[in-house]
Amino acid sequence: MSFILRSAAFAHETSIPRRHTGDGEDLSPPLAWSGVPAAARALALIVDDPDAPTKQPWVHWVIYTLPANEEGLVEGIPPVARPRSPAGAIQGKNSWGALGYRGPAPPKGHGVHRYVFTLYALDQALDLPEGLEKPGLLKAIQGHILSQAELMGTYQR
Repeated sequence: MSFILRSAAFAHETSIPRRHTGDGEDLSPPLAWSGVPAAARALALIVDDPDAPTKQPWVHWVIYTLPANEEGLVEGIPPVARPRSPAGAIQGKNSWGALGYRGPAPPKGHGVHRYVFTLYALDQALDLPEGLEKPGLLKAIQGHILSQAELMGTYQR
């Protein structure tokens, strides 16, 4: 079975609803996944915008230490280091320097931006601190990635 990431809010390569953007309620979208490798012990998610007019992709969300037996994330995970659900999850910092999810907010008139949701299946549950940024998380999970799944949504102003 393939490792698949999807959302009830938008399909792969379609527009992310305003509700989940900086122009709307700025709620993290609901996510669901299937086909997690049997050997996985934890999951990590990074959401970024490779079309941002910056040297590196603009990071919208970093959440990790997700239990491997979770099947998804509910809409609107609060921007705190350790949300109540899913149990054990830790949120890192986005490119604004804040914890949790911040939705698409590309520069006006900059065209369509892609937002890539990458879910990593890890071979062990790592003891990671709160507030990691994308580079720190990627360094910590290096050598532990069993598989990854992607979902891409778009948005423009």
